[in-house]
Amino acid sequence: MATKTEDLTKTDDEQAPQEGAAAAEAAAGTDAAEPDEQLTDESTEESTGEGTGESGEPEEPEEAPQEKTPSGVGLGAGAVVSAALGLVSLSGGWIGTVAAARETLIGQLQTSSTANVATQVKEVYGDAWHTTALWAGLFALAALITGVVVLARPAFGVPGRPQAAWIKSVAWAGVSLGVIGLLLAVLKYSDALLALPSTG
Repeated sequence: MATKTEDLTKTDDEQAPQEGAAAAEAAAGTDAAEPDEQLTDESTEESTGEGTGESGEPEEPEEAPQEKTPSGVGLGAGAVVSAALGLVSLSGGWIGTVAAARETLIGQLQTSSTANVATQVKEVYGDAWHTTALWAGLFALAALITGVVVLARPAFGVPGRPQAAWIKSVAWAGVSLGVIGLLLAVLKYSDALLALPSTG
C-alpha cells in the first residue's frame, strides 16, 4: 500500500508543473493576441478613412472650396450711372452750359458790329444752341451704351445666375432716357426743334 501511495503522489507532482506550464502558455497567447487585435482595429480605421484627432474626437473631412460668385455691385452701379447720364442728357448738363457760353463769347468776338442780323444771330446764339445739343447727345449716347452693357452682361457671366430685378429696372430707365435724350439732341441740332427765329 505504501508503494501505491507514493506512486500516486509522484504522479500528482508531475502533473502539477505540466498544468502550470499550460496555463502560462495560454496567458502568453492571450497577450500576443491583443496587439494583433489593435493592429486590426487601426487598419480598419485607415481603410474606412475615419480617424481621430489628438483630442480623441473624429476628424471632419475637409470641404471642397466653393467658387466665388459675383455680387452684382458693379452692375448695380452701372445701372445707376446709366440713369443719371440719361437725366443729364435732357438738359445738356453743366458741361453743355459752359460750352454754350464759350461758343457765345467766341461768336461775339468773331462777328463784327457791321454784320447783318442773320449772321449775328447765327454766330452768337445758333452755334451755342448747337453746342448744347451736341453735349446733350453725347450724354444720351453714354447713357444708352451703359444701360445696354448692364442688361447684356449676365449673358456673359455665371450661367444660371439671375440678375436682380432692381438692376434691370434702373438699367432700362437709363436706356429709355438715353433714347429720349438722343432723339431730342438730334432734333435740336438739326433745327427741327426750337429753331432760330427768322430775321428776314
